[in-house]
Amino acid sequence: MKVKCFNCDEVIEADNLEVLAYAFVTHGQEKHSWEYPEEAIRNYACNYAEAVERLTGDTERKEEIGEITIHPVTEDSIDDWLQFFDHDGFADNPGWASCYCLQPHLPTIDENLDRPWRESRSIMVKRLLEGVTFGYLAYVDDKPVGWVNASLRSDYELFRQVDPDGPKSSSVIGISCFVVAPPYRRHGVASALLDHVIEDASTRGALWIEGYPRNQPENTDAGHFTGSQSMYAKRGFKSVLIRERDTVMRLRVHH
Repeated sequence: MKVKCFNCDEVIEADNLEVLAYAFVTHGQEKHSWEYPEEAIRNYACNYAEAVERLTGDTERKEEIGEITIHPVTEDSIDDWLQFFDHDGFADNPGWASCYCLQPHLPTIDENLDRPWRESRSIMVKRLLEGVTFGYLAYVDDKPVGWVNASLRSDYELFRQVDPDGPKSSSVIGISCFVVAPPYRRHGVASALLDHVIEDASTRGALWIEGYPRNQPENTDAGHFTGSQSMYAKRGFKSVLIRERDTVMRLRVHH
């Protein structure tokens, strides 16, 4: 079993989770000045090691893909959502595979350090079934290949108070993140998901849609998980608030 350090990329290996977690905590103490709780550091190590084993999806980008279709996640498609997050969405990024898109709803102390992945998984399934998290899956050839979290801003702890003087948070769809499986990236999957959020917004009773693209994203696929400013601007979103890490971009919903 192995875990890669999120600060220095050193790989720590061990025969079981308990020993691995201990070795990772020791690594942090000796090589870094982490102030995270030890439990959070242990969770990261265990989450990463187990992700390496369960992420069975392909990582090589396809030259061509079939038609993209978009559907909301419902009780009938929870298994598709789980298939995507359990095995495919983060096949090349095990360090992020424990989030299950819970982070914007219930932030932890640091985006690198999360709860045990089974806990996040269980919480998100419950949220999806109860409707307090809402999103869409993109399919190609009946296979789930992409996801967008398009919940109401009032259902995000991370964004609920992003603009206290702006529209009521329950009237705004907030687009917190996109995840696309590695073989299907740079084929327009995220754009198709965003277009569907816009098309569907009036049926959900929303008055506005917001995105939160990073101001200086890392030049990696993962670095653009909130979408790019250009993708939003191309669809008429306007910058309404520039924050330390991101820019709030907003579009009025046409009814």
